[in-house]
Amino acid sequence: MDDRMLAHVQAVTVARLRRNEPFQLAWDEQVRHGSGRRAIWMAPSVELLWEFDGGSEPELDRELLETMMQKAGSTAGLHVDHHAHVSSL
Repeated sequence: MDDRMLAHVQAVTVARLRRNEPFQLAWDEQVRHGSGRRAIWMAPSVELLWEFDGGSEPELDRELLETMMQKAGSTAGLHVDHHAHVSSL
């Protein structure tokens, strides 16, 4: 996932975990890594490391953040595909 989308995932994760609201985060694997989907449970007890390729912080899109927050709060969780689009599971 590109730095811009990762920054949005990070912002959503930090906001939810600060409120003690765990959620499922899923993404599609690119073909070069073997196609399929992976999902993890994001909870306050999980250690997280955010690794960005670039040196500058991407600008966050408030509308995208709101959409992602809503999806993260759903029973399906937040699903980010390998094209860095947010969709429902």
